[in-house]
Amino acid sequence: MEQANNPLHGKTLEMVLNELVANYGWPELGYRIRINCFLDDPSIKSSLKFLRKTPWARKKVEDLYLEMKS
Repeated sequence: MEQANNPLHGKTLEMVLNELVANYGWPELGYRIRINCFLDDPSIKSSLKFLRKTPWARKKVEDLYLEMKS
């Protein structure tokens, strides 16, 4: 399958999350995506753990990333 038009191609969830945190910061990220791992003592490690097992939250993170990149 051709991935040329997929901006997420080649990006790990960790890379996406790091870019979002660098761009928005944790408080803004928690405001935009209301999940506890962004609001309560956030860290990349704990957020990745949650996002990897929570598809709806991961989709929100990926959607916000795509919105940020457009």
